[in-house]
Order: sequence, then C-alpha cells, then structure tokens
Amino acid sequence: MIARKLPWLATASAVVVTTWLVLLASPAAFAAARSVSDCTASSGATVLVDFSHWGGPLLRGCGSTPTTGYALLNQGGWSTSGTVHDGPGFICRIGYAGFRHGTQYPTPAQQACVNTPPASAYWTYWQAGPGQRTWSYSQVGAMSYQPPPGSISLWIFGATNVAGAAGSAVPEFSPAQVRLLLADATTAAGTGIPPVVNAPPVSMSQPADRGSYEPTVITAAIVVALGVLAAGGARRRRRVAR
Repeated sequence: MIARKLPWLATASAVVVTTWLVLLASPAAFAAARSVSDCTASSGATVLVDFSHWGGPLLRGCGSTPTTGYALLNQGGWSTSGTVHDGPGFICRIGYAGFRHGTQYPTPAQQACVNTPPASAYWTYWQAGPGQRTWSYSQVGAMSYQPPPGSISLWIFGATNVAGAAGSAVPEFSPAQVRLLLADATTAAGTGIPPVVNAPPVSMSQPADRGSYEPTVITAAIVVALGVLAAGGARRRRRVAR
C-alpha cells in the first residue's frame, strides 16, 4: 500500500513546487492594475505608499480584487524587492516607475536588504477595510493579506515598536481622512496628510529586483529530491515484489 502511494507523492510534490515557483515568479499575473478612479468606497483595492522619508509624495495606486497586498505592489509599474534572508515576500524596497524613474527605496546604499531590516527602518504595512476608521498594523506580511473591495492599504517607512503602536511610522492620519482626501483634494489642508499624487498604471522603466529566491529554491529542490527518491524506491519495491 505504501509503495502504491509513493509515486503519487512524487507527482504531487512536483505539482506543488511548480505551482509555487509560478506564483513567485509571476506575482503581477494575479493583480490587474486599474485607473485610480476605479477604486471607490466599495470597489477595487487602494494602495498608498508614503515616500515622504525621501522627500516624495504619498502615491496612490489602484488594483483589482481579489488580490494580495504583495500583488498590489507588483503591477502597473510598481515593484518591490525582498531580502536575501527572507525572500521576496518580505518587502524591503518599494518603487514606482512613474516616480524618480522607478528607483526603489531605500536604495542599496541606504539598506542592503540582506537580513531582515531593523525595527527602526523598515516598510510598515497598515490596512483599513471598507468603512473602517482606524488602521490595523500588519504582522503577517503582504502575501498573506487579501484586501477586500473598498479597502485601503498604506505603506510607511520608519520605525515602530513590536506591536506597531508607537514610532515614526505610525500613521498620523486616519483612513477616514484619507477617504475624504481621495474624494476631494481640497480637504488636505490641516489634515497632516502628505501631498497625494495619483500613480496610474504605467510600464516598468527598469527591471525589478525581487530579492533572493534562494530560500524558496532550496526548499523546492529538497521537495523535488524527496519526491524523486520516493518514486525510485517505489519502483524498486515493485521489482522486488515481482
């Protein structure tokens, strides 16, 4: 009975590995960039990236749903880089092709993105579902979050404590203020919100460095090797049985 199951295990392992490699290699395939006007209080997924740490604006993009927070930042001209230690899923750098020729921040000179960034200088991730008036600090990562229609995702570079309750990267404005601003740009005065600039879908001006795939590739290689060994063992058992 075990021998009969082992070939299936090998095939299933190969399928799982192939699926994961496709998902990681083509994140943009699972998110369709949309005009910023398509994101409303009930449709689309708004993403805001605050580049004020580098003297830039608060960029506003829009993506289709269902999607993930990671896919929103890898479509329509957006790009990210991960770390060597954690892979592409841990977003260490963010760039947009329509802002400073697609330069990803922090730059390699500012942060190597080899190990996990320190709590004093990293991209914090915040979410607000439809109608929510406060931000939720994400501790699970952008690949695990699926923003619902009408939601707002916010990225701010800086520092936080472990709980995301204090630090320079804690938002000084609420989702409600953002929604008012997106509906009427004249309401920005006195809200503390950085200048908002629309980031419509554009073509990439430079290839994106998505970070190291080494951890994923090593894992995939191990699974494939185990599957091949299992299949070989099953064939040997069948020959012995004969």
